Amino acid sequence: MADIIVVGGGHAGCEAAIVAAKLNKKVVLITSNINNIADLPCNPSIGGSAKGVVVREVDALGGVIGKIADQSQIQMKKLNSKKGPAVQAYRAQIDKDFYQQNMLKELKKHPNIQIIEAMIEDLIVEEKKVQGVKTENESFFGKAVILTTGTYLKADILIGDKRRRSGPGNEKPSLYLSDNLKKLGFTIIRLKTGTPPRIAEDSIDYTKVAEEKGSSEHLYFSNFYSQPYDINKQKPCYLTYTTEKTHQIILKNLHKSSMYGGIDDLESVGPRYCPSIEDKVVRFQDKPRHQLFLEPVGLNSKKIYIQGFSTSLPTDVQEKIVHSIPGLEKAKILTDAYAIEYDAVMPTQLKQNLETKMIKNLFMAGQINGTSGYEEAAGQGIMAGINACLNLNNKKPFILKRNEAYIGVLIDDLVTKGVSDPYRLLTSRAEYRLLLRNDNAEERLCKYGKKYAILTEKEQEIAKKNEKNLKNLLKTLKNTFITPTKEVNDYLEKIGSTKLKEKISLATLLKRTEIKIVDLSKWIELDYDKTILEKVEINIKYEGYIEKAVSEAKKMLELEKIKIPSGIDYFQIANLASEAKQKLAEINPTTIGQASRISGVNPADIAILAVYLRKR
Repeated sequence: MADIIVVGGGHAGCEAAIVAAKLNKKVVLITSNINNIADLPCNPSIGGSAKGVVVREVDALGGVIGKIADQSQIQMKKLNSKKGPAVQAYRAQIDKDFYQQNMLKELKKHPNIQIIEAMIEDLIVEEKKVQGVKTENESFFGKAVILTTGTYLKADILIGDKRRRSGPGNEKPSLYLSDNLKKLGFTIIRLKTGTPPRIAEDSIDYTKVAEEKGSSEHLYFSNFYSQPYDINKQKPCYLTYTTEKTHQIILKNLHKSSMYGGIDDLESVGPRYCPSIEDKVVRFQDKPRHQLFLEPVGLNSKKIYIQGFSTSLPTDVQEKIVHSIPGLEKAKILTDAYAIEYDAVMPTQLKQNLETKMIKNLFMAGQINGTSGYEEAAGQGIMAGINACLNLNNKKPFILKRNEAYIGVLIDDLVTKGVSDPYRLLTSRAEYRLLLRNDNAEERLCKYGKKYAILTEKEQEIAKKNEKNLKNLLKTLKNTFITPTKEVNDYLEKIGSTKLKEKISLATLLKRTEIKIVDLSKWIELDYDKTILEKVEINIKYEGYIEKAVSEAKKMLELEKIKIPSGIDYFQIANLASEAKQKLAEINPTTIGQASRISGVNPADIAILAVYLRKR
């Protein structure tokens, strides 16, 4: 008898298992292939816009994706560095093999995690409460189960008009679990995603592509891992573009693509925000070319991944397309591109703690919930793991609000709105993205990592020290004043700023666009880590905008305070629109705030519901 059974060893499963182990639960992690733990089947990178912030959020809660990414990175970048802090994030090229090896080491560090190779076919459920899982030949019993099955449920590989049942990378798919979930009453949806071809590193003509180097400064996802690395040994990426000839080949062969009629019975929906090359060419025919990034798979690998070139066209067409791209005229394809179609569960069947509404102590996390991406999976995985432990301890669920974390935005979107295509986090999905920055994940979420005893004592000390330094520097800048002396004004002119006319604080001076925090070293000691300096500079320069966002978030939180009792019959509430009744009954929101975000429920319906609750 395990406390928690985790089904699936991907990014969601690893986070769920490790956090449950940290919370002193006996965990059984069941995966079809131990060598496939924490695989990176889609692309060899972690992070990106919004996604990189999620990695830092998971780290602040006590998760591991950030540390493992830092240990395994071969190039790090800060995206949107010339834009505002609300859209900045880190992205790392990852050595695929190192990442998997490091994650497996992390799992094996925990004596209360047992890893078993098996394929789960069914759940053991009694009186609407999960009791365990079944393979073809045996049963495993547990007090809670977390399903993190990725893209393996009845998975099909699609190339041209050919379909074959297979998981990612020719792994064995899960053939029966989704059908048995359907028998239990779950609504199953069919989704698809694509991968690009991998080519030989030594077959590229590097004179025709542009080199893309990593950052010239040391960057880390984790607040608690900062082992120095040699910046000069980062492996570069390269930039190239599609051509008119590329587009002609694609348009001529669209009928051969499984995305465009190559397979008659294809009903699945592909990702809107990570489209195939066929999608790009068809949807954006006004664009003469599309960016393609040539990304290394690892330090010891000779494979190069063509980022932005996922396709399901036949292999012979893939070769023609690749050879039409500058620098790839003689490229050797080592692994063909393919699309993968798979089953997922409509996530509106989950509570906000990721427990299913129908079956107690059954949780779901990752791509089974209709999401895409390693980062989204890891965020759900750690939340499912924490909440499964809280359930077993009869404690209140841990739910992050939309103004607290991108993880909160992600989960709220899933359980409130559902999905029609694989969900991808974007900065535009967050109403309060200035509050959910790359630089302040530690301040936002370490308090929860400490509250639930997930962070180690050493990590808590680091977080406490950083918090103290942040407050001390802010206080110093607000309490240190300069006057319009000749020396001061001469210095300001020298650094491109205007002269002072009156006494001001250094904090007020720092609000000037042209002034950087390092410029203030003339008046105070700035003996702080660069991450502290960055946080303080952002807090001061954007103080007014941040205060406005906090004020707006408070209004939203007022609606979250108005709880909706369970068991309401929405069809008996007079004057509610028919669609609102249907959607409210389906989602069963827990607060007025959540109800207001349901598609099809308009402000008039919310007003009627609020009046009904007051009368009740």
